[in-house]
Amino acid sequence: MDDRPIGMFDSGFGGLTVARALIDLLPNEDLIYIGDTARYPYGPRDLEEVRGFAREITRKLVEEHDVKLVVVACNTATAAAMDALRDEFAVPLVGVIAPGVRALLSVTENGRVGVIGTVGTIRSGAYQRAINASRPMTPAGRPVALTCTACPGFVELVERGDPQGDEALVLAERLLAPVRAAGVDSLLLGCTHYPYLARTIGEVMGPGVVLVSSADETAFEVRALLMATGLGRRRGSTPTHRWISSGDVGSFVRLGRRLFGPEIDQAEHWQPAQGEVHRGNGHRADTSLKSPAGGES
Repeated sequence: MDDRPIGMFDSGFGGLTVARALIDLLPNEDLIYIGDTARYPYGPRDLEEVRGFAREITRKLVEEHDVKLVVVACNTATAAAMDALRDEFAVPLVGVIAPGVRALLSVTENGRVGVIGTVGTIRSGAYQRAINASRPMTPAGRPVALTCTACPGFVELVERGDPQGDEALVLAERLLAPVRAAGVDSLLLGCTHYPYLARTIGEVMGPGVVLVSSADETAFEVRALLMATGLGRRRGSTPTHRWISSGDVGSFVRLGRRLFGPEIDQAEHWQPAQGEVHRGNGHRADTSLKSPAGGES
């Protein structure tokens, strides 16, 4: 048994979808979550720069917080950095791409599947490689056909607290046109922010398309890893959840509570050492935000 915490990070709030799935599945585990809100969104950034951010945050989790496992709860960071992180750090690492692909392939019936993600994630080819490596076939024996589409602007809608307004619907209708035209029957939300847009995306795609999130599948992978390695936490004491933001802490708590729940009642500030920080008003509190139906990281 190992009572050290699990570490997790994302460019902002999207990884909270994975944190929620993990806490629900593994309620006894301690968790330390870092939202790099000062440098979001990762999607438009150069992958080498994102790799540097991921290494910096992972080093902080390992060296300062002594985590036993790191969940890279960001698709862009997973695409950019997983190989480098595994080479550099000895702790187990779990990303969100492989679990999402497994979930996507398990639900398709017609073999036409779609992935939406940030510009960086789609440009990296990570999902295309992951699906090609599995050589999936339909029940009728035909190869699975994949359509990938970048959705710039989705992350900013979530980070502004506006995932279900008219702007979101108009943007979704335009950005989702390629996957609609491809006739997909299942669509992977290839960014941990996107489940917060699930209601809008579902409205555009229609009832015949299954929306797939990697959050639950990632939590299952973490549980399996803990069981296989004996790293699970002993039962008994009340688990703790720590929330850390590189941006404005007050805004992180306000929007985090709306997206995640009352467990985010306070947060700590961390000043990153590298990279241009976000200077806009992307983290304003929006009191009109409704509770999300489910979620560019």
